[in-house]
Amino acid sequence: MKSIKEILRERILILDGAMGTMIQRHKLEEMDFRNDKLKDHPKSLKGNNDLLSITRPDIIKDIHREYFNAGADIAETNTFSGTTIAQADYGLEEWVYEINYQSARIAKEVADEFTSTETNKPRFVLGSMGPTNRTASLSPDVNDPGFRAITFDELRIAYKQQAEALIDGGVDLLMVETVFDTLNAKAALFAIDEIKIERNIDIPIMVSGTITDASGRTLSGQTTEAFLISISHMDLLSVGLNCALGAEQLRPYLKMLSDNSDFLVSAHPNAGLPNEFGEYDETPELMTNQIKEFLDDGLVNIVGGCCGTTPEHILAIADLAKSYQPRKVLCVGV
Repeated sequence: MKSIKEILRERILILDGAMGTMIQRHKLEEMDFRNDKLKDHPKSLKGNNDLLSITRPDIIKDIHREYFNAGADIAETNTFSGTTIAQADYGLEEWVYEINYQSARIAKEVADEFTSTETNKPRFVLGSMGPTNRTASLSPDVNDPGFRAITFDELRIAYKQQAEALIDGGVDLLMVETVFDTLNAKAALFAIDEIKIERNIDIPIMVSGTITDASGRTLSGQTTEAFLISISHMDLLSVGLNCALGAEQLRPYLKMLSDNSDFLVSAHPNAGLPNEFGEYDETPELMTNQIKEFLDDGLVNIVGGCCGTTPEHILAIADLAKSYQPRKVLCVGV
């Protein structure tokens, strides 16, 4: 069977869509986030979607199946908040390994189901590593600009725990995603490098940043170009952008990455900008018309959806991408 790197030379790969949007459709209650071991947990757990990989694996499996049925080649694990740093809000730091391990196993089980029946279209599992709810570059206290709520080493340790569990669970690649602070991302990448050396493995790594406003900057103030330069020394499969903006708003920054990077380029934008209720209104047809511009200009190798996207969005994107060749890259490793 061909490796993901070999397939990426041949065609555009489709990443799945939003996990949270699909979970919201189930209108879950507090007890869905608990099992026998957590029945007396003192803190509210509702909304801790990563925990559903343990308490409601049936729901997470079904979501992966829906995205694979829609044409996705790559499923993201349900681990966006799967670090001790993020899980501390729920008092679940000790559950981090199991959350990531089970999330990876669930996604891999479903991926293998599809690969076994469509051997010409293997499915892959991507270990999702979100940005955490702390920033290493900015102070949360306007009266003390030198203060930091987290250190680089604390981030490195937390990301290493997450990555090890994801790898143990069987992921095919890792993605440090929704990067709003490149220093956080560097801690994650440093941790992954440590694991690669210690285990003598070579797992592909994707990095995806997020542009937070029309100025084209991350939350920590970097331009898209500066973000790219900051991580270009790493051994990466791809660099890309996701979240925060819809496809139309993302395009100029994606073009900058494509024009200046020797890595593969990925994009998984939101279904437009959120409305006043925090919901996303872009239909699959509208979003696909915007993503068509990415493909017409040869900007991407991997494309999918972020907040507000559904299997219907991914189906439309997958159908469109079949007619296009992937962006050409010069780097020898891909």
